[in-house]
Amino acid sequence: MTPRDSVYSVDRDDAEAIAVSALSFLVSRPDGIDRFFALTGIRSDTVRHSAAEPAFLGGLLDYLLGDQALLTAFAVEAGIPPDHVQAARRRLDDA
Repeated sequence: MTPRDSVYSVDRDDAEAIAVSALSFLVSRPDGIDRFFALTGIRSDTVRHSAAEPAFLGGLLDYLLGDQALLTAFAVEAGIPPDHVQAARRRLDDA
């Protein structure tokens, strides 16, 4: 068993669903989405286009994973353990 086998794993569809839920969560929190936009250079009028880019969902999860309070709030709202967000991020890297 590798260290990767001992943690929660998600398939690609689940990983994308977690990332899309994270985007919805951030949009519902102006402070969260504004900071994300500022750090990434993405604008509110281009977010739909940016979301179609392969790296966008991974970057979005990186943003959540970099802020423990935001990650915890998202996990509670989504009803998932925070380590599922990390597993989703890893899965998006595998694509």
